[in-house]
Amino acid sequence: MTAAAFAVMLFAGVPIAVVLILSGLVYVMVSGNAQLLGSLTQQMFGGVETYGLLAIPLFMLAGELMNEGGLTKRLVNAARVFVGGFRGGLAYINLVANMFMAAIIGSATSQIAVMSRAMVPAMEQEGYERPFAAATTAAGGLLSPIIPPSMLFVIYGVLAQVPISDMFIAGIIPGLILSGFFVIVVAVVGLTRDFPKSDWYTLREAGHALWQALPAALIPIIIVGGILFGVATPTESAALASAIAFAIGYFGSGEIKLKNLPEVLCRTAANASMVVFLVAAANVFGVVIVYEGLPQALAAALTQVTENPFVFLLIVNVCLLLIGMIIDGVSGLVLVVPILLPIATLQFGIDPVQFGVIIAINLTLGLLTPPVGAGLYVAAAMSEAPAFAIFRELLPFLALVAVVLLMLSYWPVLTLGLL
Repeated sequence: MTAAAFAVMLFAGVPIAVVLILSGLVYVMVSGNAQLLGSLTQQMFGGVETYGLLAIPLFMLAGELMNEGGLTKRLVNAARVFVGGFRGGLAYINLVANMFMAAIIGSATSQIAVMSRAMVPAMEQEGYERPFAAATTAAGGLLSPIIPPSMLFVIYGVLAQVPISDMFIAGIIPGLILSGFFVIVVAVVGLTRDFPKSDWYTLREAGHALWQALPAALIPIIIVGGILFGVATPTESAALASAIAFAIGYFGSGEIKLKNLPEVLCRTAANASMVVFLVAAANVFGVVIVYEGLPQALAAALTQVTENPFVFLLIVNVCLLLIGMIIDGVSGLVLVVPILLPIATLQFGIDPVQFGVIIAINLTLGLLTPPVGAGLYVAAAMSEAPAFAIFRELLPFLALVAVVLLMLSYWPVLTLGLL
């Protein structure tokens, strides 16, 4: 009964947080467990009474303040210094700028929206086809859940009771590998399509661009460096990043106006509240999973199929890709972690940090694949290019993401090597 109610509401388009809570209520009514009914509200509050969750609104605020203060444009100009003179230089600039932004925004959909507005018109003006420009920008958004800070890593750390700082550190090597693979895609496509070649900055122009971007570059350095060296927690790093983004935009560039702050804060609060409410709802659904013994039943079924951790991860990769095609990354995360994590750690001995990185990449990959593909449609809306044309251009990028997932599944050292 509970499973049927869950499936009907999910495919009817009911918001996933509401689906999780109502499914919990249906289970209580069917089971007649009055004691469980009284604890549901406690479970919701208990799910969000975690210090680490405070990092989510703070990272979102840092990204909003950076956009408001014009720091995104400065990072794009800084990227031009390093790769702007190559054939297809603007495509490389797009990827490098996405790496910078991934270290600040932490949300793939937000990053795709921001960078599409900044990069697609500029690339089209220089002669790139609009679908390819949008696809490159959307592919860059895949770096957001991997290169720290990552909103998915924060939520996973809370759900899995894993140090968020460990998740951030574990994402560094996979993020760099994925960035390198994306550069290879641009290089190969550029050779076949004869991309335009930009001019290198003069020494004076390069110095000016780097000087202008230096304050913006401090933000990812503070976030990642503070966590790596144990100087600050992820939440403290997020608070510092927000403060610095405001100081640069208000006192430095002057582009942040006090009259616009209420709108920025309200936008941040609205986006963050949806995520936090989803985590609270996941705690309610987690009670149902525990009472029904779903992880144990699934573990028994999977161990009948294989006892090899790598084969198990291959099965998980396929399942998560399918889940990511239907629902967004955060929703998928709160659904699968309570079910799959105990199986991965207890039955197959997989490190929870490695498992978290694989889950995050998989679910984000689903953002760019039909039928739902929220990130794909955001890129289409922002660039005004057909979604299918963008998806066709995305295929080489997506194929290499699949290769990276296989590498991370087979070699745990790629995620655990820096810990």
